[in-house]
Amino acid sequence: MSDKKILTTTAGAPVPDNQNSLSAGERGPVLLQDYQLLEKLAHQNRERIPERVVHAKGWGAYGTLKITGDISKYTKAKALQKGAKTPMLARFSTVAGEQGAADAERDVRGFALKFYTEEGNWDLVGNNTPVFFVRDPMKFPDCIHTQKRHPKTNLRSATAMWDFWSLSPESLHQVTILMSDRGLPVSPMHMNGYGSHTYSLWNDKGERYWVKFHFKTLQEHKHYTNSQSEGVIGQSRETYQEALFGTIENEEFPRWSFQIQVMSEAQAECADFNPFDLTKVWPHGDYPMIEVGEMQLNRNPENYFAEIEQAAFSPSNVVPGISFSPDKMLQARIFSYADAHRYRLGPHYEALPVNAPKCPVHHYHKDGSMNFTGQMSGNVDAYYEPNSVNGPVEEKSALEPELRIYGNGARYDHRVRNDDFSQPRALFELFDEGQKSRLFDNIAAAMSGVKSEIIERQCKLFDQIHKDYGAGVRARLK
Repeated sequence: MSDKKILTTTAGAPVPDNQNSLSAGERGPVLLQDYQLLEKLAHQNRERIPERVVHAKGWGAYGTLKITGDISKYTKAKALQKGAKTPMLARFSTVAGEQGAADAERDVRGFALKFYTEEGNWDLVGNNTPVFFVRDPMKFPDCIHTQKRHPKTNLRSATAMWDFWSLSPESLHQVTILMSDRGLPVSPMHMNGYGSHTYSLWNDKGERYWVKFHFKTLQEHKHYTNSQSEGVIGQSRETYQEALFGTIENEEFPRWSFQIQVMSEAQAECADFNPFDLTKVWPHGDYPMIEVGEMQLNRNPENYFAEIEQAAFSPSNVVPGISFSPDKMLQARIFSYADAHRYRLGPHYEALPVNAPKCPVHHYHKDGSMNFTGQMSGNVDAYYEPNSVNGPVEEKSALEPELRIYGNGARYDHRVRNDDFSQPRALFELFDEGQKSRLFDNIAAAMSGVKSEIIERQCKLFDQIHKDYGAGVRARLK
């Protein structure tokens, strides 16, 4: 049997001629019925999706996170326990440049990591700097506008950048880093990565700790001067892609030391600076680095578009044992990143292979464009919750401790201390006998075909309103 692969349409039909369009005669016009031509042109017209608003130009690879240190007293996250090995994806990027921008430009670099843990995906979406230009999310869109093109000239504007920075003293720390040697790394392998924000860890005892995540390059720091980068860009605009891809293809796998800083809740309350301020670092003398493990990148993607361009990272992706903090910028990104992916890739973006968790996934999200997974609850009858058909249910062990700082952040049970019976009882008692009779008839008719155990559960609720209510419905159902 021949191993030759047959070219097909997207529907699987063999393509008899992929060289010539169907036409009315040798010199005649193309025919509209040439569905194979139409399919090729239609797909070509749709090959591009919206690029990322920021971090559009990026480079990525797969790897592994290995945990060698014991931080179990801080977190219950399985991926952070000593001995754990977690597959992961990294994407590096520039902030301001479009997809066609040169790699070796002076800019902040994105440092986004997706860890495919057994408890779900954990995304750490940071930069190669430990701080950022602004501390309040109200100013983030304005900050990014200054990095993009002027609406009239369609050129990048140094005036806009420096006008904004000079009116925003909180930007001084990040501006100093950006304009220093470390503002122009020679490749993704020669720079550090930071979670930047303050996050939190919590353990089996319900104790919370504030944390900063650090990934320190083991390839040493290397940087270009402005004049050097100009020469590099003159030779190639793709130097980061060339370096990262080539290094891994040559099996010279880059590595980073994974470290954390930890602050107790008591220490945070006594700190003489705001530990949740994204423009500040934690002094290493007061909050020393703790060795946790090592990240290595060791596999290139097979298809850049499918695995890097469609990769979607969001700070909202956390797992039990890892959580958020009162960092205002972090809280805004929890919304904005996932929202950007839904716009760019669609509501089911996390079902794409590169974004899909490696652990079992069960949820009640339904329909929408490009739903190629179908029902994800495990039962076709379970498309809502709560239900009586063994659909997926909440897991209380994943409930994190209350965010005691500022007295907020708990999930309060809305049914506790709520009286759901007095007001419907008052309404029921206003009904005359005819109204009550029609109420019982209408309910009984609406319950046609419903399982008996569900009917009885509902009637017991009616009993708590008034004994005549439950009895009246039951009488109609006999």
